[in-house]
Amino acid sequence: MVFGLGFEQQIVLGIIATFLTVFGAEKVVEKMTSVAAYYDIPDVVIAVSVISIGTSLPEIAAHATASVGILSGSLDYQISSSTVLGANIGSDVVQQTLLVGVVILGTIIIKLMRSDDLKGGITSRVDNTLKIINNTTFTFDKRFLKTTYFPMIGTTLMCTVLGWDGIFSRLDGLVLVGSFFGYMYFTYHTREERLNTDTDPSDYVRRDLFVGLTAMVVVIVSAHIVLSVSETLVEVTGLGGSIIGVVSLGIVSALPELFTALSGVYHKAEGISLGTLIGSNITNPLLAIGGGSLLSTYWVPRPLVLWDLPMETFTAAALLVYLLFVSDRELGWKGGLYLVGLYVFYIVIRFTYFAVD
Repeated sequence: MVFGLGFEQQIVLGIIATFLTVFGAEKVVEKMTSVAAYYDIPDVVIAVSVISIGTSLPEIAAHATASVGILSGSLDYQISSSTVLGANIGSDVVQQTLLVGVVILGTIIIKLMRSDDLKGGITSRVDNTLKIINNTTFTFDKRFLKTTYFPMIGTTLMCTVLGWDGIFSRLDGLVLVGSFFGYMYFTYHTREERLNTDTDPSDYVRRDLFVGLTAMVVVIVSAHIVLSVSETLVEVTGLGGSIIGVVSLGIVSALPELFTALSGVYHKAEGISLGTLIGSNITNPLLAIGGGSLLSTYWVPRPLVLWDLPMETFTAAALLVYLLFVSDRELGWKGGLYLVGLYVFYIVIRFTYFAVD
Protein backbone atom coordinates (compact mmCIF):
# COMPACT_ATOMS: atom_id res chain seq x y z
CA MET A 1 0.00 0.00 0.00
CA VAL A 2 1.24 3.51 -0.86
CA PHE A 3 0.76 5.92 2.08
CA GLY A 4 -1.94 3.56 3.38
CA LEU A 5 -4.29 4.52 0.53
CA GLY A 6 -6.94 2.29 -1.03
CA PHE A 7 -6.51 0.83 -4.52
CA GLU A 8 -8.59 3.49 -6.32
CA GLN A 9 -6.81 6.29 -4.48
CA GLN A 10 -3.45 4.79 -5.39
CA ILE A 11 -4.43 4.74 -9.06
CA VAL A 12 -5.32 8.44 -8.94
CA LEU A 13 -2.06 9.20 -7.12
CA GLY A 14 -0.12 7.13 -9.67
CA ILE A 15 -1.66 9.04 -12.60
CA ILE A 16 -0.82 12.38 -10.99
CA ALA A 17 2.72 11.22 -10.19
CA THR A 18 3.23 10.01 -13.77
CA PHE A 19 2.41 13.42 -15.18
CA LEU A 20 4.54 15.14 -12.53
CA THR A 21 7.47 12.90 -13.49
CA VAL A 22 7.24 13.90 -17.13
CA PHE A 23 6.41 17.57 -16.91
CA GLY A 24 8.70 18.13 -13.93
CA ALA A 25 11.50 16.84 -16.15
CA GLU A 26 10.54 19.42 -18.78
CA LYS A 27 10.92 22.17 -16.19
CA VAL A 28 14.36 20.83 -15.19
CA VAL A 29 15.55 21.01 -18.80
CA GLU A 30 14.09 24.48 -19.32
CA LYS A 31 15.77 25.98 -16.27
CA MET A 32 19.10 24.19 -16.60
CA THR A 33 19.53 25.16 -20.27
CA SER A 34 18.88 28.81 -19.43
CA VAL A 35 21.43 28.66 -16.60
CA ALA A 36 23.96 27.00 -18.92
CA ALA A 37 23.38 29.74 -21.49
CA TYR A 38 23.95 32.38 -18.79
CA TYR A 39 27.42 30.95 -18.12
CA ASP A 40 28.22 31.04 -21.88
CA ILE A 41 28.44 27.29 -22.20
CA PRO A 42 28.67 26.63 -25.97
CA ASP A 43 25.43 25.82 -27.76
CA VAL A 44 26.79 22.53 -29.04
CA VAL A 45 27.63 21.39 -25.52
CA ILE A 46 24.14 22.30 -24.31
CA ALA A 47 22.54 20.49 -27.24
CA VAL A 48 24.66 17.35 -26.96
CA SER A 49 24.46 17.08 -23.17
CA VAL A 50 21.67 18.94 -21.36
CA ILE A 51 19.03 18.76 -24.12
CA SER A 52 19.97 15.28 -25.33
CA ILE A 53 19.80 13.89 -21.81
CA GLY A 54 16.90 16.14 -20.84
CA THR A 55 14.54 14.71 -23.47
CA SER A 56 14.99 11.34 -21.78
CA LEU A 57 14.96 12.64 -18.22
CA PRO A 58 11.64 10.96 -17.23
CA GLU A 59 13.05 7.58 -18.23
CA ILE A 60 16.44 8.28 -16.65
CA ALA A 61 14.82 9.42 -13.37
CA ALA A 62 12.55 6.37 -13.31
CA HIS A 63 15.52 4.03 -13.83
CA ALA A 64 17.64 5.75 -11.18
CA THR A 65 14.76 5.65 -8.70
CA ALA A 66 14.04 1.99 -9.48
CA SER A 67 17.68 1.00 -9.06
CA VAL A 68 18.04 2.79 -5.73
CA GLY A 69 14.75 1.23 -4.57
CA ILE A 70 15.91 -2.22 -5.64
CA LEU A 71 19.25 -1.83 -3.85
CA SER A 72 17.58 -0.57 -0.66
CA GLY A 73 14.90 -3.27 -0.76
CA SER A 74 12.01 -0.78 -0.85
CA LEU A 75 10.98 -1.89 -4.36
CA ASP A 76 10.46 -5.37 -5.78
CA TYR A 77 13.33 -6.37 -8.09
CA GLN A 78 11.31 -8.03 -10.85
CA ILE A 79 8.31 -5.69 -10.89
CA SER A 80 10.41 -2.51 -10.80
CA SER A 81 12.78 -3.86 -13.45
CA SER A 82 9.99 -4.81 -15.81
CA THR A 83 8.06 -1.55 -15.24
CA VAL A 84 10.92 0.81 -16.07
CA LEU A 85 12.10 -1.34 -18.99
CA GLY A 86 8.57 -1.49 -20.38
CA ALA A 87 8.19 2.28 -19.98
CA ASN A 88 11.49 2.90 -21.74
CA ILE A 89 10.91 0.63 -24.71
CA GLY A 90 7.21 1.47 -24.91
CA SER A 91 8.06 5.17 -25.11
CA ASP A 92 10.45 4.50 -28.00
CA VAL A 93 7.84 2.53 -29.94
CA VAL A 94 5.25 5.27 -29.37
CA GLN A 95 7.59 7.95 -30.65
CA GLN A 96 8.82 6.23 -33.81
CA THR A 97 5.38 4.98 -34.88
CA LEU A 98 2.33 6.72 -33.43
CA LEU A 99 3.84 10.15 -32.86
CA VAL A 100 5.65 10.37 -36.21
CA GLY A 101 2.37 9.38 -37.86
CA VAL A 102 0.48 11.99 -35.84
CA VAL A 103 2.99 14.69 -36.84
CA ILE A 104 2.56 13.84 -40.53
CA LEU A 105 -1.23 13.74 -40.35
CA GLY A 106 -1.25 16.84 -38.13
CA THR A 107 0.73 18.73 -40.74
CA ILE A 108 -1.89 17.90 -43.36
CA ILE A 109 -4.74 18.99 -41.08
CA ILE A 110 -3.00 22.29 -40.26
CA LYS A 111 -2.40 23.00 -43.95
CA LEU A 112 -6.05 22.30 -44.71
CA MET A 113 -7.12 24.67 -41.93
CA ARG A 114 -4.82 27.42 -43.22
CA SER A 115 -5.61 26.99 -46.89
CA ASP A 116 -7.50 29.71 -48.74
CA ASP A 117 -8.26 27.31 -51.59
CA LEU A 118 -11.01 25.43 -49.75
CA LYS A 119 -13.70 27.84 -50.80
CA GLY A 120 -16.19 27.94 -53.62
CA GLY A 121 -18.16 24.97 -54.92
CA ILE A 122 -18.09 21.43 -53.57
CA THR A 123 -16.12 20.10 -56.54
CA SER A 124 -13.48 22.79 -56.15
CA ARG A 125 -13.15 22.19 -52.40
CA VAL A 126 -12.83 18.44 -52.85
CA ASP A 127 -10.21 18.82 -55.59
CA ASN A 128 -8.14 21.27 -53.57
CA THR A 129 -8.44 19.14 -50.42
CA LEU A 130 -7.16 16.07 -52.26
CA LYS A 131 -4.37 18.15 -53.79
CA ILE A 132 -3.18 19.34 -50.39
CA ILE A 133 -3.38 15.83 -48.90
CA ASN A 134 -1.47 14.22 -51.77
CA ASN A 135 1.16 16.96 -52.05
CA THR A 136 2.01 17.19 -48.34
CA THR A 137 5.08 15.05 -47.71
CA PHE A 138 8.03 14.96 -45.35
CA THR A 139 11.49 14.65 -46.86
CA PHE A 140 14.03 12.98 -44.59
CA ASP A 141 17.58 14.23 -44.83
CA LYS A 142 19.97 11.47 -45.90
CA ARG A 143 22.53 12.50 -43.30
CA PHE A 144 19.85 12.42 -40.60
CA LEU A 145 18.98 8.84 -41.56
CA LYS A 146 22.62 7.77 -41.42
CA THR A 147 23.61 9.54 -38.21
CA THR A 148 20.40 8.99 -36.24
CA TYR A 149 18.24 6.22 -37.69
CA PHE A 150 21.02 3.66 -38.16
CA PRO A 151 22.37 4.18 -34.60
CA MET A 152 18.81 3.91 -33.25
CA ILE A 153 18.33 0.52 -34.88
CA GLY A 154 21.75 -0.59 -33.70
CA THR A 155 20.91 0.47 -30.15
CA THR A 156 17.72 -1.59 -30.15
CA LEU A 157 19.51 -4.66 -31.49
CA MET A 158 22.19 -4.24 -28.82
CA CYS A 159 19.54 -4.19 -26.07
CA THR A 160 17.91 -7.30 -27.54
CA VAL A 161 21.18 -9.24 -27.56
CA LEU A 162 22.27 -8.11 -24.10
CA GLY A 163 18.85 -8.82 -22.56
CA TRP A 164 18.27 -12.19 -24.23
CA ASP A 165 19.64 -14.09 -21.21
CA GLY A 166 16.98 -12.50 -18.99
CA ILE A 167 19.16 -9.98 -17.21
CA PHE A 168 20.87 -6.66 -17.84
CA SER A 169 24.05 -7.12 -15.83
CA ARG A 170 26.43 -4.40 -14.70
CA LEU A 171 28.72 -5.36 -17.59
CA ASP A 172 25.78 -4.90 -19.97
CA GLY A 173 25.14 -1.51 -18.37
CA LEU A 174 28.77 -0.54 -18.88
CA VAL A 175 28.52 -1.46 -22.56
CA LEU A 176 25.34 0.61 -23.01
CA VAL A 177 26.59 3.69 -21.13
CA GLY A 178 29.94 3.47 -22.92
CA SER A 179 28.09 3.35 -26.24
CA PHE A 180 26.13 6.44 -25.27
CA PHE A 181 29.26 8.48 -24.62
CA GLY A 182 30.76 7.11 -27.82
CA TYR A 183 27.71 8.28 -29.73
CA MET A 184 27.86 11.71 -28.07
CA TYR A 185 31.53 11.97 -29.06
CA PHE A 186 30.63 10.98 -32.62
CA THR A 187 27.78 13.52 -32.71
CA TYR A 188 30.00 16.31 -31.42
CA HIS A 189 32.85 15.69 -33.84
CA THR A 190 30.81 15.00 -36.99
CA ARG A 191 28.42 17.96 -36.77
CA GLU A 192 28.44 20.06 -39.92
CA GLU A 193 27.78 23.35 -38.21
CA ARG A 194 27.46 24.92 -34.80
CA LEU A 195 24.20 23.90 -33.18
CA ASN A 196 21.83 26.60 -31.98
CA THR A 197 19.65 25.77 -29.00
CA ASP A 198 17.70 29.07 -29.18
CA THR A 199 17.95 29.26 -25.40
CA ASP A 200 17.78 32.67 -23.71
CA PRO A 201 20.24 33.17 -20.84
CA SER A 202 18.74 33.16 -17.37
CA ASP A 203 17.92 36.54 -15.85
CA TYR A 204 17.65 35.08 -12.36
CA VAL A 205 20.27 32.36 -12.01
CA ARG A 206 19.69 31.49 -8.35
CA ARG A 207 15.92 31.32 -8.80
CA ASP A 208 16.20 29.15 -11.90
CA LEU A 209 18.69 26.85 -10.19
CA PHE A 210 16.32 26.52 -7.23
CA VAL A 211 13.33 25.82 -9.49
CA GLY A 212 15.33 23.32 -11.56
CA LEU A 213 16.63 21.43 -8.54
CA THR A 214 13.19 21.47 -6.89
CA ALA A 215 11.67 20.09 -10.08
CA MET A 216 14.29 17.34 -10.04
CA VAL A 217 13.25 16.36 -6.50
CA VAL A 218 9.61 16.29 -7.65
CA VAL A 219 10.59 14.04 -10.57
CA ILE A 220 12.44 11.59 -8.31
CA VAL A 221 9.68 11.42 -5.67
CA SER A 222 6.99 11.08 -8.36
CA ALA A 223 8.91 8.31 -10.10
CA HIS A 224 9.14 6.38 -6.83
CA ILE A 225 5.38 6.74 -6.32
CA VAL A 226 4.72 5.48 -9.87
CA LEU A 227 6.86 2.40 -9.26
CA SER A 228 5.20 1.71 -5.90
CA VAL A 229 1.73 2.00 -7.43
CA SER A 230 2.86 -0.29 -10.26
CA GLU A 231 3.63 -3.01 -7.70
CA THR A 232 0.07 -2.71 -6.39
CA LEU A 233 -1.33 -2.89 -9.94
CA VAL A 234 0.63 -6.07 -10.64
CA GLU A 235 -0.64 -7.68 -7.45
CA VAL A 236 -4.28 -6.68 -8.00
CA THR A 237 -4.66 -7.14 -11.78
CA GLY A 238 -2.23 -9.97 -12.49
CA LEU A 239 -0.76 -7.99 -15.39
CA GLY A 240 2.97 -7.88 -15.97
CA GLY A 241 5.00 -4.91 -14.79
CA SER A 242 6.33 -4.37 -18.31
CA ILE A 243 2.90 -3.82 -19.86
CA ILE A 244 2.02 -1.39 -17.08
CA GLY A 245 5.19 0.49 -17.95
CA VAL A 246 4.31 0.45 -21.65
CA VAL A 247 0.86 1.97 -21.15
CA SER A 248 1.71 4.38 -18.31
CA LEU A 249 5.12 6.04 -18.37
CA GLY A 250 5.72 4.68 -21.87
CA ILE A 251 2.91 6.78 -23.33
CA VAL A 252 2.94 9.76 -20.98
CA SER A 253 6.71 10.25 -21.22
CA ALA A 254 6.30 10.64 -24.98
CA LEU A 255 3.85 13.54 -24.59
CA PRO A 256 6.49 16.32 -24.27
CA GLU A 257 8.04 15.17 -27.56
CA LEU A 258 4.57 15.18 -29.11
CA PHE A 259 3.86 18.73 -27.94
CA THR A 260 7.28 19.91 -29.15
CA ALA A 261 6.81 18.15 -32.47
CA LEU A 262 3.34 19.59 -33.05
CA SER A 263 4.68 23.03 -32.14
CA GLY A 264 7.34 22.54 -34.81
CA VAL A 265 4.66 21.61 -37.31
CA TYR A 266 2.59 24.67 -36.41
CA HIS A 267 5.62 26.91 -36.94
CA LYS A 268 6.49 25.14 -40.20
CA ALA A 269 9.60 23.42 -38.79
CA GLU A 270 8.65 19.82 -39.50
CA GLY A 271 12.27 18.67 -39.66
CA ILE A 272 12.79 19.75 -36.06
CA SER A 273 9.66 17.81 -35.13
CA LEU A 274 10.95 14.55 -36.55
CA GLY A 275 14.40 15.06 -35.06
CA THR A 276 12.84 15.59 -31.64
CA LEU A 277 10.90 12.33 -31.85
CA ILE A 278 13.77 10.17 -33.08
CA GLY A 279 16.73 11.63 -31.19
CA SER A 280 15.69 10.56 -27.69
CA ASN A 281 15.28 6.94 -28.85
CA ILE A 282 19.05 6.58 -28.71
CA THR A 283 19.52 8.19 -25.30
CA ASN A 284 16.62 6.28 -23.71
CA PRO A 285 18.04 2.75 -23.94
CA LEU A 286 21.75 3.56 -23.81
CA LEU A 287 21.81 5.94 -20.85
CA ALA A 288 18.60 5.09 -18.97
CA ILE A 289 18.72 1.29 -19.21
CA GLY A 290 22.51 1.29 -19.11
CA GLY A 291 22.70 3.53 -16.05
CA GLY A 292 20.09 1.52 -14.18
CA SER A 293 21.83 -1.74 -15.04
CA LEU A 294 25.11 -0.38 -13.73
CA LEU A 295 23.50 0.48 -10.40
CA SER A 296 21.35 -2.54 -9.62
CA THR A 297 21.15 -4.88 -12.66
CA TYR A 298 17.68 -5.64 -14.13
CA TRP A 299 15.50 -8.67 -14.58
CA VAL A 300 14.35 -8.74 -18.22
CA PRO A 301 10.84 -10.19 -18.80
CA ARG A 302 10.45 -12.36 -21.91
CA PRO A 303 7.82 -10.14 -23.62
CA LEU A 304 10.42 -7.41 -23.96
CA VAL A 305 12.86 -9.54 -25.96
CA LEU A 306 10.22 -11.58 -27.77
CA TRP A 307 7.93 -8.71 -28.81
CA ASP A 308 8.73 -5.13 -27.71
CA LEU A 309 12.37 -4.86 -28.77
CA PRO A 310 11.88 -6.86 -32.01
CA MET A 311 8.85 -4.70 -32.85
CA GLU A 312 10.81 -1.53 -32.16
CA THR A 313 13.59 -2.78 -34.43
CA PHE A 314 11.19 -3.88 -37.16
CA THR A 315 9.23 -0.63 -37.28
CA ALA A 316 12.40 1.44 -37.51
CA ALA A 317 14.04 -0.84 -40.09
CA ALA A 318 10.89 -1.09 -42.23
CA LEU A 319 10.53 2.69 -42.36
CA LEU A 320 14.23 3.12 -43.16
CA VAL A 321 14.05 0.64 -46.06
CA TYR A 322 10.90 2.34 -47.37
CA LEU A 323 12.50 5.79 -47.21
CA LEU A 324 15.77 4.78 -48.84
CA PHE A 325 14.61 2.37 -51.54
CA VAL A 326 10.94 3.07 -52.24
CA SER A 327 9.86 6.66 -51.62
CA ASP A 328 13.10 8.62 -52.21
CA ARG A 329 13.11 9.64 -48.52
CA GLU A 330 9.59 11.07 -48.64
CA LEU A 331 6.67 10.20 -46.39
CA GLY A 332 3.08 11.31 -46.95
CA TRP A 333 -0.38 10.64 -45.58
CA LYS A 334 -0.27 6.94 -46.42
CA GLY A 335 2.95 6.60 -44.46
CA GLY A 336 1.40 8.46 -41.53
CA LEU A 337 -1.59 6.13 -41.45
CA TYR A 338 0.72 3.13 -41.79
CA LEU A 339 2.75 4.22 -38.74
CA VAL A 340 -0.37 4.83 -36.63
CA GLY A 341 -1.67 1.41 -37.70
CA LEU A 342 1.64 -0.20 -36.73
CA TYR A 343 1.33 1.16 -33.22
CA VAL A 344 -2.25 -0.07 -32.88
CA PHE A 345 -1.09 -3.51 -34.08
CA TYR A 346 1.80 -3.45 -31.59
CA ILE A 347 -0.35 -2.60 -28.58
CA VAL A 348 -3.19 -5.04 -29.49
CA ILE A 349 -0.77 -7.97 -29.82
CA ARG A 350 0.97 -6.88 -26.61
CA PHE A 351 -2.26 -7.03 -24.60
CA THR A 352 -3.49 -10.18 -26.31
CA TYR A 353 -0.42 -12.41 -26.12
CA PHE A 354 2.12 -10.72 -23.83
CA ALA A 355 0.09 -9.25 -20.96
CA VAL A 356 1.91 -11.28 -18.30
CA ASP A 357 5.64 -11.27 -17.68
